[in-house]
Amino acid sequence: MIRLALKSLLNRRASVLLTVIAIAVSVTLLLAVERVREQVQSHFANTVSGTDLIVGARTGQTQLLLSSVFHIGSMTNNMSWESFAEISSRPEVSWAVPISLGDSVQGLPVVATTNAYFEHFKYADKQPLAFSQGQPFASDEDVVLGADAAEKLSKTIGDDIIIAHGSGGISFSEHDEHPLTVTGVLQRTGTPVDQAVLVTLHSLEMIHGGGTGHDEEHDQSHEHEHHSEARAESISAALLGLKAKPLALRLQRQINTYDKEPLTALLPGMTLQQLWKTLRVFEQALTAISAMVVLIGLLGMLTIMLASLRERRREMAVLRAVGAGPGTIFGLLLSEALLLTVVGAFSGLLLLYGLQWSLAGVIQSQTGLIFTSSWPSMSEWWRIALVITVGFMLSLIPAWRAYRQSLADGLTVKI
Repeated sequence: MIRLALKSLLNRRASVLLTVIAIAVSVTLLLAVERVREQVQSHFANTVSGTDLIVGARTGQTQLLLSSVFHIGSMTNNMSWESFAEISSRPEVSWAVPISLGDSVQGLPVVATTNAYFEHFKYADKQPLAFSQGQPFASDEDVVLGADAAEKLSKTIGDDIIIAHGSGGISFSEHDEHPLTVTGVLQRTGTPVDQAVLVTLHSLEMIHGGGTGHDEEHDQSHEHEHHSEARAESISAALLGLKAKPLALRLQRQINTYDKEPLTALLPGMTLQQLWKTLRVFEQALTAISAMVVLIGLLGMLTIMLASLRERRREMAVLRAVGAGPGTIFGLLLSEALLLTVVGAFSGLLLLYGLQWSLAGVIQSQTGLIFTSSWPSMSEWWRIALVITVGFMLSLIPAWRAYRQSLADGLTVKI
């Protein structure tokens, strides 16, 4: 039966090809919504691990999380160094990493921090950062590049880098008078760290005209000892690790009611959950739209099959004349629809992988999100199965009409 259905479809190549393309494109859209959701959530969840609190100037928790960890958007205010020093000196705080953002190198974010960043920042399942080349900051002129940043900038150990003011891809204000030297390249992490250009807090202060007073306070012989731990006037945010996890909620409440400066403290995992809850409405809307597109594609297949029944009256009559019963005709139509749906669905899956492979680099460079190719998830298999099931059910309509046609219908000339 399948062989007969395949030969029948090959006789109508043009209409069959258009139907398969329509189903494939709609299935690709349906699967893409689910895949983007899964990969974005996985990417965000793996980016920060082991950080108990993130502290910044008073703003929305989502904005603080996105800008400080994922380098998406920008902070409108900074927190003072005095507040950071006081919070980091609390007895419940195990470690604290200050970060400053705002500048860029050819569109790549510049993250000013200290050597504590390489020691305490962890990703995925508490994996520490590791160097593929070089070492952490040894002076205020040093730069450490993420794996993608080194590749995109074509820089290696010993090369100079010029930082540009602002976070845009094109800047008309470059700090030419303060070239920095690459001294380290991090191993790939699959997180926004890969695209980061890491400099010391003090070097960023000097580049922006600050830190001169700090230099005067230091003896020349101690300059290199205090390079990366130098204080800044203000920072964008701070990552905190606590000695005991249960203390996080209490410290968050204390920081959010800090009386010396309006601050915001957030728990990364809880804020991510709130973000996904906010976006769930949009996810459901996209899923509903893509499901409608799939349904339209399947209805197109149904329309073509119904329209072709009139043209195939003589074909059906010949089959009936050589001994094929109504059940055989019914099965032939079902087999054809099933083949169309299955081929269209799996073509859509292949198209999804093709788009993911071809657009992954562009998406990563534009958004920092990393899309990895993986075996279809159970949710995606269920969606494919649902498409095939709906296609099969719709095919019952033309199959039933063909079943009811008698041999005389095919041999009678209708005008």
